[in-house]
Amino acid sequence: MTTPPPAPRRGGLALLASTQLLLIMDTAIVNVALPSVGEDLGSGSTGLSWVANAYLITFGGLLLLGGRVADLLGHRRVFLGGLGLLAVASAAGGLAPGADALVAARAAQGVGAALAAAAAFALLLLLFPDGPARHKALGAFAAMGGLGGVLGTVLGGVLTDLLGWRATFWLNVLLAAVLAALAVRILAPRAGVALRGGFDLTGALTATAGLGLVAYALVGGAEAGRLSARTLAAGGAGLALLLAFAAAETRAAAPLVPPSVLARPALRLANVLAALAQTTLFPMFFLVSLYLQSVLGYAPLGGGLGLLPLSLVVVAVAPQTGRIIFRIGLHRTMTLGFALLCAGTLWLALALTAGGTYPSTVLAPSLLLGAALPLVMVTTNVAATADATPEETGLASGLVNTSQQFGSVLGLAVLVAVATTRTGTPGATDAARAAAETAGFRAALLTGAAFAAVAAVLSVRLRAGKRVPEPR
Repeated sequence: MTTPPPAPRRGGLALLASTQLLLIMDTAIVNVALPSVGEDLGSGSTGLSWVANAYLITFGGLLLLGGRVADLLGHRRVFLGGLGLLAVASAAGGLAPGADALVAARAAQGVGAALAAAAAFALLLLLFPDGPARHKALGAFAAMGGLGGVLGTVLGGVLTDLLGWRATFWLNVLLAAVLAALAVRILAPRAGVALRGGFDLTGALTATAGLGLVAYALVGGAEAGRLSARTLAAGGAGLALLLAFAAAETRAAAPLVPPSVLARPALRLANVLAALAQTTLFPMFFLVSLYLQSVLGYAPLGGGLGLLPLSLVVVAVAPQTGRIIFRIGLHRTMTLGFALLCAGTLWLALALTAGGTYPSTVLAPSLLLGAALPLVMVTTNVAATADATPEETGLASGLVNTSQQFGSVLGLAVLVAVATTRTGTPGATDAARAAAETAGFRAALLTGAAFAAVAAVLSVRLRAGKRVPEPR
């Protein structure tokens, strides 16, 4: 494979990192607009929750398939198709006459996001071979992810206040169109991989349906704070389909996920660690924002801005992650990241008080978490994709993205369930309610710290990577 010259690689990195920013921002920006959506469309809390959930389910369920399709059809082609679908679905959301139409548009947005995300990550792996350049590129991805969450919260509040909630969807249309136009100019076309034996339709159907049903069960459990009979049935059916998928892959002529790929110990462990990282990180953002609003009385915009210092630390640390990997090694950097993640989450949990202030509770531990985030994200992505051949880049990106997405929804389901066990009693005073909610947030964050501690211990077992030249 010919290495692209520096200028196109820089342009490609800017484009792909901006896509990551858009996809992360999209989740946060719509969540902020949900109360206004409910008022305008007359939707209750259940309908509003599925405006967010429909996106998460299709996004999580299709990442693996999207990565393999990108390998087969060509990464740029699938990337452009994903952005195109995201733009069309966003326009449908902006024009939605009711809650049902909006939920359908959000589900279609998730499909487009899954295709674009898997293809974008695969394109990054192709542009930057394993080594310092890839570490730096993955650092840029991590920085854009951290910035996207806060930027989405801020823009969601501003756009909703000034122009209404529909403007958040039209912003997606504009940004997706701009990124697609730039992709046509910057990214070189690349033919897909021809597989003997044809496309693994059985594997595609069982994997997509299985992952989608498991995502539905996890998201439904997070919404209700418990697993109902319906979500348990969906989860059981999803697991059965995933078992059928595993059996089918051993017999397929051209499997969606070749068993030889999953037989790599470093890849398996790296994907588990990627999931554990998001199991702690994703719900932490949600819980902190909720604490700032429901206990300390911040407006939604203020709750988002409270996470801005964390994002600035992410942006500062992420570009240095490659140098840290060179100095102390991949697995030590990963262990350091998970240790900081555990310490920061534990510190945050113990600092929360019902009568606290933002500087005395959230600010300092969030800075430590900002340093941990790029270390764990970059190192798990590096470890999960280091052994991927050019023909497996989409598959590798689909696997690690799927691991991260399901870590997010699993963490949200578990930690929200833990938090809601301390909700207080009806008719309690404001002080008693705030104390009960704070206790719930503390218990949830302590659970997240336990997940990070498990990941830190497991990361010690990761095989040390080869030493690479020092990045410049």
